[in-house]
Order: sequence, then C-alpha cells, then structure tokens
Amino acid sequence: MKAFLKNYRQSPRKVRLVAGLIKGKNVMQAIVELDFLAKRAGLPIKKLLLSAVANAKEKGMEANNLFIKELRVDKGITMKRMMPAAMGSGHRINKRTSHLNILLAEKKVK
Repeated sequence: MKAFLKNYRQSPRKVRLVAGLIKGKNVMQAIVELDFLAKRAGLPIKKLLLSAVANAKEKGMEANNLFIKELRVDKGITMKRMMPAAMGSGHRINKRTSHLNILLAEKKVK
C-alpha cells in the first residue's frame, strides 16, 4: 500500500537519515522507533506511515503483517531567498523541500 508526502520543508539529506533507520522494518516496530527519535523528520514520517497503514486496512490487509518495503526520499522544489550582505550585495539561501513515498507490503504467513 502506498502513501506520499510532497513539499515537506526539510532538506532530503536530513530526512534520509530517519528513512534509513526504518526501511525494511515491521510497521509496529518502526512506529515505536519514530516515537523516541530525536529528529524533526520523525513526526511527519510517522504520520505518513500511519496513513499508509490506514490505506492498507481499507484494502483489507492485516496491520500486523505489514512491513516497510520502500521508503524513498526525493528532492522537491527549492525556494530561493536572499540574505543581505556587505556593500549592497546579497547571498542566496536555498530552502530545500522533500518528497516522501512509502510502500508497504504484506509478509506471507505460513
């Protein structure tokens, strides 16, 4: 089951640190890890994960059997801003955004 978040206002480099921690893990285990994580990207990724779980339940999948098959963090738009600098010049500030895509799959129970 899929869910996505577009234009999240944090750089992809920082979001990928959190995404790498929970890739391939069981959904319940990932939620617990995200609760106690001291990174800002933890809360939006947790909300995205819960949204994907809700989508899976609508399709009739069992929440206990789900795991994170893919969590992709792509570069979003970059907002360009200016910071005043010496002698009337200006330096550019790039405010980066991220696109997050999550894909859950069901483990086969024997």
